[in-house]
Amino acid sequence: MATVAVTILLLPLLTSALPFQQKGFWDFGKDIDVKDLLMTMMKDQEEGSAYEELPQPEQPTCPFGCTCHLKVVQCSDLGLTHVPYDIPSDTLLLDLQCNMIHEIREGDFKGLSNLYALVLRSNQIARVHPRAFLPMKRLQKLYISHNHLTSIPRNLPASLVELRIHDNHIRKVAAGTFSGLGNMHVIEMGRNPLQNSGFEPGAFIGLKLNYLRISEAKLTGVPNDLPESLHELHLDHNQIQAIELEDLSRYKQLQRLGLGYNHIRHIENGALSYLPNLRELHLDNNRLSSVPSGLPDMKYLQVIYLHYNNITDVGVNDFCPMGFGMKRVFYNGISLFGNPINYWEVQPATFRCVSDRMAVQFGNHKK
Repeated sequence: MATVAVTILLLPLLTSALPFQQKGFWDFGKDIDVKDLLMTMMKDQEEGSAYEELPQPEQPTCPFGCTCHLKVVQCSDLGLTHVPYDIPSDTLLLDLQCNMIHEIREGDFKGLSNLYALVLRSNQIARVHPRAFLPMKRLQKLYISHNHLTSIPRNLPASLVELRIHDNHIRKVAAGTFSGLGNMHVIEMGRNPLQNSGFEPGAFIGLKLNYLRISEAKLTGVPNDLPESLHELHLDHNQIQAIELEDLSRYKQLQRLGLGYNHIRHIENGALSYLPNLRELHLDNNRLSSVPSGLPDMKYLQVIYLHYNNITDVGVNDFCPMGFGMKRVFYNGISLFGNPINYWEVQPATFRCVSDRMAVQFGNHKK
């Protein structure tokens, strides 16, 4: 009778090859869309945080070939080799993406004290003058990804909230790199050739980040001394071998942790106990041979990705606590497909704290 019950529970899920997609979290891994950025800017304007009203220029100017409208200057895809002159002083959003700019010079942004967002992605920038960003006293968003930078620019504006600097050639983050950037909430710095030794002690000191992504780098373990304030940490697509007991001990506010596409074979007992507020955990595409211990004690965990590992067995208490009412929220996504599990041997009670039978995904294992 138990076998029949398990079959009824799980058979509808064997055809589902895609992992459950959790909603309601940021996704800063995607490239910026200027239209979305405009919407964000308008929202911040309504809240009074985006800019200070400046006098209108007597003779409005617009750089040759660019489009200027409503304090937005768009100069993308023009083949520019340097930042253009004559940018209106009241500009809020400057879009210079997809050009051929090699260097940011000291006076390139002179007079742009009201700038809210600067988009420099997809150029050939290899050097930024140490004083280049000093005029921008209200800059909140800097997008300088897909360039040739070997280090994070110096003297970033203290007003900066979001920095996207992924897909460059950065190998080292020196101590004090982010000093004085207490307003920063988001850093996207994946796809740089960063090793664990590339982070000097004190590299993140002073930051109160909510979101940090260091995916597609060369990490072999969880970096030390990341900001304790993190709500989201993404370390996917690295070479992490194991999660040791103290690796996550600082991050008690973490709600989303991405460790997919690594080489993780072992998670030490108790390592996950430091994450009491975790909602979503990505451990897919690793080399785990069993379900990590400690999941039943995670009261708020709703989604866990374990697909494409080497898990052969699922125990009746691997996911859910034994006592009634100990888990505050039910799971709405458990992905186990791509593992050599005999699903018909899994006891129905294993998923007693799952909100819906369709939330559990098995099957599609290829030997």
